Amino acid sequence: MKAIVVGAVESTRIALRAIAEAPGWMVSAVVTLPLSLAGRHSDFVDLRPEATACGAELIEAANSNAPEIVESVRSLGPDMMFVIGWSQICKREFRDAANGNVVGYHPAPLPRLRGRAVIPWTILLDEKITASSLFWIDDGVDSGPLLGQQFFHVAEDETATTLYARHMKALDGLLRQNLNGLRDRIAKRQPQDERHATYAARRTPKDGEIDWRRPANEIARLIRATTRPYPGAFTSWKGGKLVIWGASVWADAGRHAAVPGQIIRMDQRRLAICCGEGAIETADWSIDGDADFRAHAVLGERN
Repeated sequence: MKAIVVGAVESTRIALRAIAEAPGWMVSAVVTLPLSLAGRHSDFVDLRPEATACGAELIEAANSNAPEIVESVRSLGPDMMFVIGWSQICKREFRDAANGNVVGYHPAPLPRLRGRAVIPWTILLDEKITASSLFWIDDGVDSGPLLGQQFFHVAEDETATTLYARHMKALDGLLRQNLNGLRDRIAKRQPQDERHATYAARRTPKDGEIDWRRPANEIARLIRATTRPYPGAFTSWKGGKLVIWGASVWADAGRHAAVPGQIIRMDQRRLAICCGEGAIETADWSIDGDADFRAHAVLGERN
């Protein structure tokens, strides 16, 4: 089976490796972003080494639906395309280049949470269970028939970092379980139940700005949801940007009188900051991208 893999992030690399190693499969091309557009994804991965390792042609595409890209894909005669880690909608002309045999991946329990920024939304919405989903791409957004799903619980202290890693592990397992069925043309196509469909809106880095008037548990959740590999939750400090990558609710908050946003305790790298209710404590932060700045050198007064 001749496959084309489309994407530009870690999940694409996971898929590329799994397909290249599967019996009866060959990756003929990788469609990915040019390096000049790497900023489209906070978790961008340069797939050139992976493409070279499996002998695949590299096709750089700013727009996968552009006529010249569609023609390049069609000329390779793929049996299947895997669109994994690609933010653009695959139009019918693009899908037809592989006779409509296009499989996608979504880090949510489809039909729940179709759309964008799903890993942060899973934490922000305090979802208790999530899933990695493989599905057949159709004219809608994450709406095609399901190929396979792996469900798992979301921990109370889950962060974007840990949830991202768990999804990568689940994706690898799902692909390896389903590649034989895809090769033998016996893979399932289970329609999604539209009654249960929900949608996640796009998020931007600006959505990570901390409102210190909110309760400490909400702010800690925002920090967990937007941490690496995403841009992070942030606040301003002396004209600069203070990014908080990890935090927890601080148990000693009740012993301190302070206003929201005020630093109420500082010890080397560890800070406690007052919130609308309670306080958070953090030892993982950076100022304008400099994680090695020392707290006592730049902090110690009200934000």
